[in-house]
Amino acid sequence: MRAKDIPQGVLPDQRGLYYGGAWHAPKAGASAPTINPTYNEVITTAPLADAADVDAAVQAAHAAFPAWASTTPVERGRYLRRAAAVLREHAQPLALLDALNNGNPISALAMDAGFAADCLDYFAGLATEVKGETIPMGDGNFNYTVQEPLGVVARIVAYNHPFMFAAAKMAAPLAAGNTVVMKAPDQAPLSTLRLAELVGDIFPPGVVNFLCGGRDCGDAMTRHPLVRKITLIGGVPTGKAVMRSASDNLKPVLLELGGKNALVAYPDADIDKLVNGIIAGMNFTWSGQSCGSTSRVFLHASIYDQVLEKVVSLLPQRHKPGIPTDPKTTMGSLVSQAQLDKVIGYVAKGIEDGGRLLCGGKRPDDPALKDGFFYEATVFADMQPHMRLAQEEVFGPVLSVFKWSDEEALWNQVNGVDFGLTGSIWTQNVNTAHRAARRIQTGYVWMNNASQHFMGAPFGGVKQSGIGREECFSELLEFTYTKNVNLKFE
Repeated sequence: MRAKDIPQGVLPDQRGLYYGGAWHAPKAGASAPTINPTYNEVITTAPLADAADVDAAVQAAHAAFPAWASTTPVERGRYLRRAAAVLREHAQPLALLDALNNGNPISALAMDAGFAADCLDYFAGLATEVKGETIPMGDGNFNYTVQEPLGVVARIVAYNHPFMFAAAKMAAPLAAGNTVVMKAPDQAPLSTLRLAELVGDIFPPGVVNFLCGGRDCGDAMTRHPLVRKITLIGGVPTGKAVMRSASDNLKPVLLELGGKNALVAYPDADIDKLVNGIIAGMNFTWSGQSCGSTSRVFLHASIYDQVLEKVVSLLPQRHKPGIPTDPKTTMGSLVSQAQLDKVIGYVAKGIEDGGRLLCGGKRPDDPALKDGFFYEATVFADMQPHMRLAQEEVFGPVLSVFKWSDEEALWNQVNGVDFGLTGSIWTQNVNTAHRAARRIQTGYVWMNNASQHFMGAPFGGVKQSGIGREECFSELLEFTYTKNVNLKFE
C-alpha cells in the first residue's frame, strides 16, 4: 500500500510530542521523515525530541507521580483495563499502521494489539499484589516491609513490534504506581503517536507520556536525574551505552537485548514437528528481526541430512517475501536500508567463511519488491563455531545449521557465545529434555516448541542478552523498591 492510498483514520493526526496530558511541538522544531520500507518512500514526518523536550516530559511525569502513587491499586487497574479495551477496538488499523511503517506482515501484526491489551489486563489484575511482609522481631517491635513505586520510569522500545511494545511496556510500571515516559523506535514511530492519541487522555495528565526521537533523545532520558529507572528493548551495543549512562546516577536498568539462540535436536525428535519448529523458531515472518529467533540449529548427525532437505524444501513455500499490507503475505521486509545492508554483509561473510548456502542468500526477483528492503529466507549448512555467522546476531532472515554427534562438544558450542536469551530443545525423551534444559545457558527454554510467549512466564536473558525479567509478576516488582519499617512499642 502506497502512502497516498492509506485509509483515513490509520495515520495519527498529531505530529507532536505528548506529555503532561497535552500535545507539544518539539522545542527546537525538529522533525524527520519516516518511511514505508516496502517502497522506500516517505509516509509522513515525525517529531524529534531533544534534551529540552525530554526534560519537559520527565518533569510532567515527576509532577504527576505523587497523586498516581497514591491512587489505590484497584483504581489503577481500572485505568489499565480501559486502555486495554480501546486497543482491542482499534487492532486492525493499528496492525496496518505498523505494517506500513516497519514492514512486517499485517497478518502477524494483527495479534500485537491483542497481546498488548492482554498485558494491560494482566498487570491490572496484579496491581493489588504488590505486597510486603511482616518480620518477627520479638516483643516490643513490629517490623514490616512495603514495596514502593520508584517514580518516573523511562522505557525505550524496539522497532520490530512498535505498537505492542509501546503499549504493553506501560502496564507493569503503571500498575506498580509509577509514571512513564515512553520513547518510540526512531525507525517506526507512527504507532506510538497513535497510541498516545488513543490512550493518553484515559490517564491523568502526566501519568503516561510519549516521545519520538533518535539517539540524543534516548541518551537524555537515560541521563535525566529524575528518571528513576531506564529500560530498553534493543541491541547489545545500545544496551551497554544505556547502562554506562545510567551508571552516572546509579540508575537501575532493565534490558532485553539480543540473542544468538540455539535450537538443539536429538536423534529421537519428531522429524515433521522439528522441521516446523525450525522454521517457526527463526521468525521468518518478521524477516528474522526478533531477538528470540533460534538462528542456530544443531542437528544430530543421524537426522542432519533428512531434516535439512525438508527445511529447504518447505521454507520457500511457507515464507516468500511479499507486500506487508497484503493479508496473504507471510514474510515482510527488513525495516531499513541499513538493516538490509547488514544482512547482505553477513551473508557474504558466511559464504567467505565456508558456509554452504542452501537457499535464499539474495534479494527477491519479484519486480514489485525491487524498491523495498526485502531479502529471501536464507539457510546456511555445515557451519562451524569460529564463523562470524555462528557468533553474532544478524537480526535478519539467516539461519545457520550445525551438525553434532558428541553431546559434550555440542553444549560447548551452544553455550560458547556471549548471548543467552532463548533456546529450544527437541526430543521425545523426558530425561534428555530436562538434562538439556539444565545444560543450556539461557533465560527462556522451549521444549518441542519455539517462538511462543506465555503471559506470566518470565522472559529475559543471561550474559549479554540482558538483565531482568518481563511478562510476569517479576516485571511488576522491577518497578518497586523494598522499604523496611520498624515500629518500637513503648
